[in-house]
Amino acid sequence: MENILEETRFIMKKYNIRANKNLGQNFLINEEVVKNIVGCSNIEKEDLVIEIGPGLGTLTKYLLEKAGKVICIELDTKMLQILEDRFSLYNNFELINNDVLKVDLKNIIEKEKTEGKIKNVKIVANLPYYITTPIIMKLLEEELELESITVMIQKEVADRLIATPGEKNTGAITYSVYYYADSEAIMEVPNSSFIPEPEVTSKVIKLNIRKEPAVKPKDKEKMFKIIKYAFMQKRKTLLNSLTNNDVFKNKTQGTEILNSLGIKENVRPEELTLEQFEKISNIL
Repeated sequence: MENILEETRFIMKKYNIRANKNLGQNFLINEEVVKNIVGCSNIEKEDLVIEIGPGLGTLTKYLLEKAGKVICIELDTKMLQILEDRFSLYNNFELINNDVLKVDLKNIIEKEKTEGKIKNVKIVANLPYYITTPIIMKLLEEELELESITVMIQKEVADRLIATPGEKNTGAITYSVYYYADSEAIMEVPNSSFIPEPEVTSKVIKLNIRKEPAVKPKDKEKMFKIIKYAFMQKRKTLLNSLTNNDVFKNKTQGTEILNSLGIKENVRPEELTLEQFEKISNIL
């Protein structure tokens, strides 16, 4: 079947499948979006692609045609038979039934690279909205040997992930993403591109993993803790937020530190660069 919508309806009827709201399922039916996701991922025959939440396999089919190997990680047991039926004849297809947050991705990647056929590893996913942030942070914080992460997520979350300092969308996670990756927006996806239609607009973004982190603080965990505290209280200045959370002993100490770095006392957290947070962290 050439039409993804018809194909999706056929599969759902054949296997008596309904989207599981608890798992945040919305099945992609827009072929242009599928091709753009695969295209911007720059997948080659020497690549291992790990697809998170393949669902009915709409993206999977296109990934298998491009990649050296595709490992699909699917939590919903109802999808397993569909995926096996559709792709078991492909010799570059592997299916894992598990929650991606519990999967040892580092071990999987090491095993595939040891066998010598894979050079680069890329993540591609249409992520459930309710668990987007934990999954992306797992992929980044585990410092896996990844080249890129291409995901379709809720637009509001996507804008926060790829924001730049000074924008209203900036949050603590913005700095975490920037530390590990250079990000770019690929395309917005209207809710009509799915069945059932979600209530929000989606967005495809790509995170190109840095070979070296954006900054090298003395204590990475301390720096990110400071960033977290800085954004815990909405509409507070950086000085007030860090003083209230005991990062600064008092406002006097905080003012002295900020002044020594050429940072204004009334600055808000989102106005700082990651490099400035690094300098604050190194002083404390």
